[in-house]
Amino acid sequence: MPPVGFLMVIGSVIGGYMMHHGKLAVLWQPNEVVIICGAAFGSFLIANPMSLIKDAFKGIPKIFFGKELKKPQFTDVLLLMFEFLSIARREGMLALEEHANKPESSGIFGKYQSIQKNHHLRDFLADNLKVFVSGNIEPYEFENLMDIDTEVHEHHGGLVPGAMTVVSDSLPGLGIVAAVLGIITTMGLMTEPPEILGASVGAALCGTFLGLLLSYGYMAPMAKCLENQAKDFDCLLKVAKSVLAAFAKGMPPVLAIEFARRAIPSHCRPAYEELEELLKAVKR
Repeated sequence: MPPVGFLMVIGSVIGGYMMHHGKLAVLWQPNEVVIICGAAFGSFLIANPMSLIKDAFKGIPKIFFGKELKKPQFTDVLLLMFEFLSIARREGMLALEEHANKPESSGIFGKYQSIQKNHHLRDFLADNLKVFVSGNIEPYEFENLMDIDTEVHEHHGGLVPGAMTVVSDSLPGLGIVAAVLGIITTMGLMTEPPEILGASVGAALCGTFLGLLLSYGYMAPMAKCLENQAKDFDCLLKVAKSVLAAFAKGMPPVLAIEFARRAIPSHCRPAYEELEELLKAVKR
């Protein structure tokens, strides 16, 4: 529930500040915002290629609107693969060729919209089914090939969270930079009365406050949110990989599906009896 978390962070900080009889107007320091946020964004541009910057901006809406993977998504992968493996066992591997070559128009892929809409997962399944259909690869080589695929997805999925974590780590330091600049300005006001000096020092310290708040209250949790979403997707790929690898080694479809079921996280894993009933329904 990221939106609720965002409100709780700022609400708790501002609420506690006002309980200390603090004045909100003191916290509004646009110059500190320009220094900290501008420098943070500039360092982000320095550190990352344009492709990663675009991915980061595409990923921001997922923080607010991305949905946690649940049991139905994992179950869909199991049922889809059971249908494919049953066809392969009954009619031969070539019967899968049409589905692998045109997954967007496949009747079986179309039955499972959570997979059809997830293009990365659908393409992973289709590409590996194509290799599977070719029949010119040993089981251990096939598994190694899928390992390469999953490792690439895992690496790519961690790039944006990693880049955001670097920015998060830099924000407290940039807050200090803004505070130091404020103190430098204050040193030129030493002849002014105490109330003016106090206000200038307070404004400078707002830079440290803002840098720490943005880092630990927002940027680091946002990076962790995207990291968790990427790990969820990695779990889906590992489930698909497990069933294909088991079938390639000669396991019957039901047993290959059981291998994949064990790869599902416990909070999303269907019970053995529950999955058995679903597989019976697919057979009928």
